[in-house]
Amino acid sequence: MSTANKRIPVTEERWKELNELKSAGETYDELLEKLIQEHNRRHLATKARAVREADAEELTSLDELSDPTE
Repeated sequence: MSTANKRIPVTEERWKELNELKSAGETYDELLEKLIQEHNRRHLATKARAVREADAEELTSLDELSDPTE
């Protein structure tokens, strides 16, 4: 990890909440990375659910996309 050179102002309450989420020996940078990854996974799962729930007529079947020369 590169040398930390940024400050992120947080309230005392938020600092305590972050500290409770942090594992022993884990840096705040590592914790934030983990939280961002979890957020991105949740966001992707939400988008995937939305596609699955979309009207079936709007989606093209994979069978329809197969190579007609096969």
